[in-house]
Amino acid sequence: MPSLPPLPPVDDTEAVVAWVATHLGELALEGPDGIRPGGHRGGQAAADTALATLDVAGYARSRSTVLPEGRRGASRLSPYVRHGLLGLPEVWDAVADAPANDKRRFRDELMWQEFARHLYARTGAATAEPLRFDPPHPAAPAEWDEQMACTSWLRDELEGEGWLVNQTRMWWASHWTVRHGRDWREGEDDFFRHLLDGSRAANRLGWQWTVGTGTGKPYGFSRWQVEKRAPQLCRSCPLREACPIQDWPDAERGPAVAGTPTASTTGPGAGPDVVVREGEPAAVWLTAESLGDGDPALAAHPDLPVVFVYDEPLLRALRLSGKRLVFLAECLADLAERREVDVRLGRVPDELGETPVAATYAPVPGFARRSAAVTLAELHPWPWLARPAQQRLTSFSAWRKGVRR
Repeated sequence: MPSLPPLPPVDDTEAVVAWVATHLGELALEGPDGIRPGGHRGGQAAADTALATLDVAGYARSRSTVLPEGRRGASRLSPYVRHGLLGLPEVWDAVADAPANDKRRFRDELMWQEFARHLYARTGAATAEPLRFDPPHPAAPAEWDEQMACTSWLRDELEGEGWLVNQTRMWWASHWTVRHGRDWREGEDDFFRHLLDGSRAANRLGWQWTVGTGTGKPYGFSRWQVEKRAPQLCRSCPLREACPIQDWPDAERGPAVAGTPTASTTGPGAGPDVVVREGEPAAVWLTAESLGDGDPALAAHPDLPVVFVYDEPLLRALRLSGKRLVFLAECLADLAERREVDVRLGRVPDELGETPVAATYAPVPGFARRSAAVTLAELHPWPWLARPAQQRLTSFSAWRKGVRR
C-alpha cells in the first residue's frame, strides 16, 4: 500500500483527529465519526514538557488521591513511558533530588513497570491466562447499578480521558472481578482499548494482582475507599443512603503461589546485550513500543528515513479507541517536524518489503513475530531499567529486593 498522506502539525489537534478519522477511522472502536483526542497530547515535545515540570514532592502522601484533581500526586507520565517517549532510566534519574520518601515511592512505581515488562518478556502471551491460580469469586450479578457515582464517573474518565490514576484502576478491576465475578481478561481488554498507556505487560499484571494472582489475596473495593480518596462522589451519589458497596466484598483467599519459570520459554526474552548488525540499514523501523527521539536505533541513524506501520490486521482485531490512534498520530507528527517519517497502513512485512531496517528490540511477542519476517539489518538493545536475569519472578517484592537499583 502507498504511504499515507503527510501528517498535519502536531499542535493542530482538529486536523490530526480528521487525519485519523479519514485513514484509520474504520479500524477504531468508535468508527470515523467518533474519533476524539484523549487527555494527553502525544509527541516528544509534550513528553519532555511533562518530565521537565515533574515534581514528586508529596508523592508518597498524594499518589492515591483521586479527587479533587488538583490534589492528585500521580505524575501522568505513563502514556509517554508506555510508548518510549520517556525511558524508565531517564525518569528514574529525573527525581534524583526529590525528598527521600517520595523518591523511594515513585521509583518503586517505575520498578513495578519494569517488573511487568520482565514478566511479560519471560512468559509472553501466556500472561493471557492466570500465571498461578484463579481465585474463587462470589456468585453475583454481572451487571451493577449504573447510578453509582463512583463507577459512572470512573467510566466517563476512562472513555473520555483515556487515563486513570492507579487507585481507580484497582477500584474498577476489583468491582468487575472480585465483587461481580466477571472474567478479568474481558476487563483487561476493555482497559487496553481505552487507556493511552494501555500495555499488555502492566495492564495484565495489574488485573491479575487485583484478583489475587501472586499474593493469594484478592483486592477488595468498598465505600470507604471512595470516601477517603474522592469523598465528593459519595456526597453526590443517588445511592448514598443505599450504597451497593457499603461492605467489603466476600472473596476467599486463594492458594499459595507455586513459583514462576526462571528461563525465557514462551516469550521473547530480554533481547540482545549489544547491537546486532547483519547489514547496512536503509531506514529506521519504529514500533509503538518506542516512538521517542531516544529510541536507540533512531538515535544511531540521524540521517535515515523513518518508517512506521499501522498494523491493519492487528488494529482490526483490537478495535482500539480512536483516542489511542490519535495519540500515536501526534507522536509521529511531532517526530515528522525533525525527521523524514513514512507512515503506512497494512501488514508490517508487506509494507517494509525488502528494505533493510534498523530497529530497537521490544520485549513483546509481536515484535519477535514481525521482526522475523522483515529484513532486519541492525537490532539495538532495549533500554532496560534493570536488565532481566535468571531470577524467579514469584512476586514484585521478592524481585525488587534482588535488583540493584
